[in-house]
Amino acid sequence: MSGHSKWANIKHKKAAVDAKKGKVWSRLAKGIITAARGGSDPSMNARLRLAVDAAKAVGMPRDNIERAIKKGSGESSQGAIMEEILYEGYGAAGTAVICEILTDNRNRTAPELRKIFESCGGKMGNSGCVGYMFDRKGLIVIDEAQIPEDDLMELLMECDGDYTLNGGVYEVTCAPENFTAVAEALESKKVQVMEATISRIPQNTIEISNLEDAQKIQRLISRLEDHDDVSAVYSNYEFTEEIEEQLEEED
Repeated sequence: MSGHSKWANIKHKKAAVDAKKGKVWSRLAKGIITAARGGSDPSMNARLRLAVDAAKAVGMPRDNIERAIKKGSGESSQGAIMEEILYEGYGAAGTAVICEILTDNRNRTAPELRKIFESCGGKMGNSGCVGYMFDRKGLIVIDEAQIPEDDLMELLMECDGDYTLNGGVYEVTCAPENFTAVAEALESKKVQVMEATISRIPQNTIEISNLEDAQKIQRLISRLEDHDDVSAVYSNYEFTEEIEEQLEEED
């Protein structure tokens, strides 16, 4: 996601909002819930282990973390079957949007998301309408100060990973099946990560230079991320520097 990653394009643009503790906890809890689908024992699930560590780093209470793990693993679903679904659609200016969903009632979730798309100038599409525009990869975000670049390069050569350096952070990518190997290699070097997930990386981006379109896109992404059933949102937009500055002034 070189130069226009999910981290750079969504997390940074929403930094002022995400500074609120409740917002941060909600986002991290969703990461834990999704990771726990692969097993509820952090010692056996590297993705969950990193998600829990990230939550602890911002002071999320232990009860919240355990509740998220139980929800993701199905231990607290009270008989409800949690289903993973992808919903795809379009935002303003033809931008592609993918939502990863974890729900026990798709008949409730689908119309709610459709309404969000439409109220923000977008449209929910059919399955597969934009998915082909993204590559599914493991993504681990690391502060540049955590590890020298030469050391990171050598480590990733051994476990078949790649990286880019954007705005003072390394964005490490790998095939999903190599995620655990890369995560454990970084752990062995005592490298603390800022985010670790299986992500969907756009193959190309659409540059947004119109403020109204940018506002609609930002509102759509924010409202989708706030929905209780949405685990993650991905898009292929890239704001120009001028638009970035105008949006920051509004915040």
